[in-house]
Amino acid sequence: MWTVNADFGQTIFALVNFPQADAKKPKAAKKTLSETLGRLGALEVRLARGKREVRKAQRLRYDVFYKEGGAIPDARTAFTRRDADRFDKYCDHLIVIDHAAQTRRGKIRPKIVGAYRLMRDDMAKKAGGFYSESEYDVGPLLARHAGKRALELGRSCVLAPYRGKRTIELLWRGLLAYVRAHDIDVMFGCASLHGANPLAHAQALSYLAHYAPAEETWRVSARDELHTPMRMLARDAFDPRKARDALSPLIKGYLRLGARFGDGAVVDRKFNTTDVFVVMPVAEIDARYLEFFGGAPHRRAA
Repeated sequence: MWTVNADFGQTIFALVNFPQADAKKPKAAKKTLSETLGRLGALEVRLARGKREVRKAQRLRYDVFYKEGGAIPDARTAFTRRDADRFDKYCDHLIVIDHAAQTRRGKIRPKIVGAYRLMRDDMAKKAGGFYSESEYDVGPLLARHAGKRALELGRSCVLAPYRGKRTIELLWRGLLAYVRAHDIDVMFGCASLHGANPLAHAQALSYLAHYAPAEETWRVSARDELHTPMRMLARDAFDPRKARDALSPLIKGYLRLGARFGDGAVVDRKFNTTDVFVVMPVAEIDARYLEFFGGAPHRRAA
């Protein structure tokens, strides 16, 4: 899932049907990212270094998703106080660190305050599929765009005191640096609305369905057994401005970048969320934002 507060999904994982044409896809050149991907004052964004920092990111996710968001932990999650699953080892973990954070006794001790989980399509093959496939039928999208490189965004979270423009900006700077380094063509994932009652999100879901649907070539539908219609209200039955204002800051940010949304919402009762599918072809991201966040990604020759 994909949101400032949560990024959740079902625990039943489906295998992706990678197209046969994928075998002919050119290999990406091996590239490295600089130690620091961005810095604003005491806040720094970079990839997690080693298992210890990944575990710290998992503890952050636990605090946001379970302690704050009301997700229901299983026994292992409750014991470890970490949000972890089998996909973590196949992912890169983008983190924001506050180097001026203080302990209760006033001692400076840097801590992770924001995180994104990034899984490329080559790693999804090793994992047996993308995380979001537990809720959405991603296979047809991959088949339509055989040869394009995909990146799934997930487990996005920011500690409550840091949910402001600076942290989100740093996450995007780091994310787009990663996109450039790996020649990513499309980003996708699941964004979460807090609460497992879709009717409570009728305006938000209707707004996304009426005003920001993905074009057919990029559209992904919720799995039949999980599909909840998003067009709950007619286009003239709600105020689009108020509906947009009610969206989370991150989803509004995605909309500004040019993101579009799939067909159908999915209720995740375990994590107390209502999920929607977000897709962002990199070539369609507004050039102004690409420049602001550090320059347009390198585009390889067709």
